[in-house]
Amino acid sequence: MFLVLYIILKVTDKRINKPFNRFKYMLAPSIQKNDKKVKMLIGIFSVVVFVAVTFLSKFTLNVALPFDKHIFALANALLNSAVCVLLVAALVAVKNKNFSLHKNFMLLAMLLSVLFLVSYIAHHLFAGETRFGDTNFDGNVDAAEAAVVGNTKPFYLILLTTHIILAATSLPFILFTAYRGLTGEYENHKRLAKRMWPIWFYVAATGPLVYWMIKPYYH
Repeated sequence: MFLVLYIILKVTDKRINKPFNRFKYMLAPSIQKNDKKVKMLIGIFSVVVFVAVTFLSKFTLNVALPFDKHIFALANALLNSAVCVLLVAALVAVKNKNFSLHKNFMLLAMLLSVLFLVSYIAHHLFAGETRFGDTNFDGNVDAAEAAVVGNTKPFYLILLTTHIILAATSLPFILFTAYRGLTGEYENHKRLAKRMWPIWFYVAATGPLVYWMIKPYYH
């Protein structure tokens, strides 16, 4: 009896004195922490992306492509859809504590987002601007055309505006969230991810909706 009591006390003492590590089964850091350098790089990249999307999308290249120039828009919608699926899969993986799978899903989502950016710029460079409701493809929406689309246009504009604003403003925060995860700062990563995941998902989900609504007016 005294032997059993002694063993119980020893085991209990070890558990009490052993530091608790809630991230015991998480991944080891993939990169070294360097906040100053990373903040600068993320800032530069975000500004370059903003400038590229803002200014390059205002120019149109009159080039005869051997394929439909709006294939880029379809690619954008498919890439956004894939990102949506990956974001949900990554969330399920981390909830099930499959951190390696979660990391792979998120890195793939980021890679597809980079491809989306390239395809997005290409579409605007080759296809130019498309006006919602422009059924005769003359570049203007007259009163008759506006009457046809009715209240659909305000809904489309709200969807498009929120999509663009959130996509532009969330980019540096998404990158910094990924950085916190790759450096093994999981508490900070989790806190940021709780805010950024819904925003990223909204941006990815509204992309295909915007494409579906503007597609009839491509020419």
